[in-house]
Amino acid sequence: MAKITLKQTGSPIRRQPDQRKTLIGLGLNKMHKTVELEDTPEVRGMIRRVQHMVQVSE
Repeated sequence: MAKITLKQTGSPIRRQPDQRKTLIGLGLNKMHKTVELEDTPEVRGMIRRVQHMVQVSE
């Protein structure tokens, strides 16, 4: 499978609790943290929920 690199660019402060939990589920909990994940439909759905707070590169 292909890999996706995510970087957190937005703060979860004053966001809905489910968006905070989604960031934690993606492995992002601090600003400017970068993680590499498998490109799966589940991960794509999570990215779609918090697309305003992450930067995606393939």
